[in-house]
Order: sequence, then structure tokens, then C-alpha cells
Amino acid sequence: MLIVEDEREIRRFVRIALEAEAFSCVEVDSVSRALIEAGTRRPELIVLDLGLPDGDGIDFIRELRQWSRTPVIVLSARANERDKVDALDAGADDYLVKPFGVGELLARVRAQMRRAGATTTQSDAVTTFGNVVVDRVRRVVTRGGDNVHLTPIEYRLLTLLMSQPDRVLTHRHLLREVWGPSHVDDSHYLRVHMGNLRKKIEDEPSRPRWLKSEAGVGYRFVPQ
Repeated sequence: MLIVEDEREIRRFVRIALEAEAFSCVEVDSVSRALIEAGTRRPELIVLDLGLPDGDGIDFIRELRQWSRTPVIVLSARANERDKVDALDAGADDYLVKPFGVGELLARVRAQMRRAGATTTQSDAVTTFGNVVVDRVRRVVTRGGDNVHLTPIEYRLLTLLMSQPDRVLTHRHLLREVWGPSHVDDSHYLRVHMGNLRKKIEDEPSRPRWLKSEAGVGYRFVPQ
């Protein structure tokens, strides 16, 4: 979880509430830092204040929505209907007015997590290719029946490619989706992590069967 709030006590209150529910949290106090953390950490959910020292939270939402569908719950002292509409129209998923109770906050967090999880239906939750099985609900990957340990970045790359089988995803698209918009030219990141992913997934990493390269363009998942 990413908590974006410039008031230290509110950040602490929200973090303690979320950590009590076993969520791991990162705290930031500005729009600029929030965009960096959202791009690099890929949080499951963002709790966002609108009044931040270096910009407006609505601008953060608009920029985030150019490359991410991460659920966003706004926590704001702005109780005006126009502010709520603007935030929701910009792409926020929920809006909670300060002061708020911890019970209501956690209920709304759970609702967003259920909604996000529901986008992966049971019919597409498990994908098998060769002796590799990817269970996206349990976030488990096995090869020949043995668990495969993937880093968060490797797992994100694999599932992103699997989401559009047989389609070439460009280097820039993968970099933007996995590392964020500030890294679209950092192709060396992609080469290193894709190489490591192939070593864990492919029988012959130097001659990949599932994770194919398109020279100078990108990569594609071939579920043959």
C-alpha cells in the first residue's frame, strides 16, 4: 500500500490501521515522490490526500491513470460535492472525507481489494504452458511441480506478457508498465530482468520457447 499524505499524524494513523490488517505500507508526503513510488513499487492500492505541498492530488490521479489502474482511495478534508466529482472523474475509485473512522477506511480498502481481485476470473486465473503453471490468484508459479521463486518485477513481467498472448509488447510499453513512465528509455533494466526470468522459466534460456524476443522491438509470450 502507498500512503500519500503530508500530515505526519494522519499518515501514521492510516499506516497503523493498514498494518494491523497485514498490509505492507510505504509513506510519502508529496506528488513527486508518490509518482516515483507508484512507478517503482507498483502498490496494490493507494491512499491519497488531495492537498499536497507540491501539487494537487487530482493531478497525481490523472498522471497515474495514464499508465496504471491501481485502486486509489482519496482521503480529503474537501467535503464539497464538486471536489468529490472531480476526483472520481479523474480516476479515483473511492472518496472518504476527513475526519474518518478506521472501520470505514478498512471496509473501503477491503472493497477495493475485492474489486481488483475480481478482475482475474477463475477461468483465466491459472495458465499452463509446457511444465510451467502460473496461478495468478495465489501468485504462485511452478515448474515441473516445483515452486519457482520470481521477484516482484519478474512476476509482473511474466503476467503482463501472458495477459496478451502472441502479441508483441514493445520495450517502452513494458518499461512503462513495470517501472513507470520515468524509465521508458532504461532498456537495460528490461534485458537483465528478462534474462533472469528466462533462466527460471525456459528449458533453454538461450533459445526461448515461451518468452520470445522481437529484435529491436520488444517481447511476446507464445503459449504453444
